[in-house]
Amino acid sequence: MESPENDSQTAQQIILRWDSTDTQLPMIFQGDRQEIDRYLQAVDQIQSSIQSTTLSDDDGVDSQSTKVNNAIQIAMARLEDEFRNILITNSTPIDTESLTESTSSAHLTPRTSTDNDEYSTRGEDDVVLQRDPSSSLLERIGSSTKFVNCRSMNSIREQDLIPPESISDLRCIAQRMITAGYFRECVQVYGSVRKSVVDGSFKKLGVEKLSIGDIQRLEWEALNAKIVRWIRAAKVCIRVLFASEKRLCKQIFEDLGTAADDACFMETVKGPAIQLFNFAEAISISRRSPEKLFKILDLHDSLLDLLPDIDDVFDSKAAESISIQVTEILSRLAEAARGMLSEFENAVLREPSKVPVPGGTIHPLTRYVMNYISLISDYKQTLGELIVSKPATASRNPGDSSSPDIDFTDHEEQSPLALHLIWIISILHFNLEGKSKHYKDNSLAHLFIMNNVHYIVQKIKGSQELREMIGDNYLRILTRIFRQAATNHQRATWIGVLHCLRDQGLHSTGSFSSGVSKSALRERFKSFNAIFDEVHRTQSLWLIPDEQLREELRISILEKLIPAYRSFLGRFRNHIESGRHPENYIKFSVEYLETAVLDLFEGYAVNQHSRRRSQ
Repeated sequence: MESPENDSQTAQQIILRWDSTDTQLPMIFQGDRQEIDRYLQAVDQIQSSIQSTTLSDDDGVDSQSTKVNNAIQIAMARLEDEFRNILITNSTPIDTESLTESTSSAHLTPRTSTDNDEYSTRGEDDVVLQRDPSSSLLERIGSSTKFVNCRSMNSIREQDLIPPESISDLRCIAQRMITAGYFRECVQVYGSVRKSVVDGSFKKLGVEKLSIGDIQRLEWEALNAKIVRWIRAAKVCIRVLFASEKRLCKQIFEDLGTAADDACFMETVKGPAIQLFNFAEAISISRRSPEKLFKILDLHDSLLDLLPDIDDVFDSKAAESISIQVTEILSRLAEAARGMLSEFENAVLREPSKVPVPGGTIHPLTRYVMNYISLISDYKQTLGELIVSKPATASRNPGDSSSPDIDFTDHEEQSPLALHLIWIISILHFNLEGKSKHYKDNSLAHLFIMNNVHYIVQKIKGSQELREMIGDNYLRILTRIFRQAATNHQRATWIGVLHCLRDQGLHSTGSFSSGVSKSALRERFKSFNAIFDEVHRTQSLWLIPDEQLREELRISILEKLIPAYRSFLGRFRNHIESGRHPENYIKFSVEYLETAVLDLFEGYAVNQHSRRRSQ
């Protein structure tokens, strides 16, 4: 049986034979298994010798200690190279294509505008990973490389990044380096190699290295697209990439002391994690503008959904700063969303355009605002949690005419978010009333209000969620407003027309039957013809885009006009036809008037002579 001294000398010889300064030597762990085991046993023998060496006056012991220490340094240099080589050999970035495909197939409920010509921000790129494991996901990932295996831990999906036999070798090396006091060197080698793999996966996922300043200088259109890509990438980074890196660290370093697994994990992913979350942080502190609200909410929802997984992946003391950063980002995104809603309210109130829309049709502001509100209702769960206070309307001074006067005591049972929607509609109506004053024709001004408020009502009725939030009480108020505008339009237009069909002023003194003034009657018919011609010519160019509303208004006009004209014509027709050139005065038949009214509000000119003449 060999003595311990001989064992140590044999171990030193094995270690010196594999001195890493000899660049011609192959890698031990790429060779024969017996040689690997022999080398590891030699390292263990040297470490044992170091522990058993004691102070002695014997110069031979000091000499032996020096040799052992030199041997352990040579061994650690060799193991460091072997450790690095095994890691590099297994440094394939994750299969991001199959992962992003699986996330793209797991959509949230779509949040889209109800009008395809209006404001819309959410699309097919907004996706989440489903919390339940998917067989198709397992199949796709399982076929990507020979090592890959994916298991589910709640919403986290971990991949085996390195084959088991290589993990065993890495753990053997790490254990000996840490025991020998080479913990820092082991961590640095591991972190530098694995971080380059993570960087490669980031590149494949489209996660760019941009500073906060770079992100804030991007145009919104470019930034909008990057947010969509970031949301998709963040899900893969947290639930697959970082989670898998953490698992690998545990497989190699767990229970090796000094929290080696946590240290190696943070050495690997801290930089990439900061890079990933700096994007969201830059968005959270960027300039607030209403068009960003829905992407901000998408970002908020995505991070909130990921938060349990982030806390799970970054659960160590060393990783605490990452979880804190994400929590702070969420808080700033929430505050940004509240600020953007307030900015939107102010923008609607102050929207300055003064050029009347042709024909009194629906104003672009009305379409924009109502589709924006429809999207708000789609995000009601998130915004309902973020919006906790009523609209700031109390600051209005008595007699201030720069904003609408609204009393929310009638809506006390509604949520703060619902009150904000009611407030937005109120200030939209207030702005529209101001814009209506730029029409020179009062009748057209009333038609404009009717069209726009009717559009508001229809948008509310067309969305169950929006209708529930607004409430039937306020919906009835809006319905009264557009119906009153329709009544005001008819009065402004047709009172003058119907005034021509009254009896007053047509009779001279004497008996009723023989006292009709033919000259006054002729003037009355001429006035009626001229006024109706003008109304027909003008209001045919006006537009009521809603077909049902257009028909209802025409029917209402006919119900007043036709009986009055038929009665007037029946009483006085003979007086005109008994004179000369009756066709100059009785120009319209009842049937023509009925047809002519159907020309109104189509938005284009009609031929006034094609159907004219009385019969």
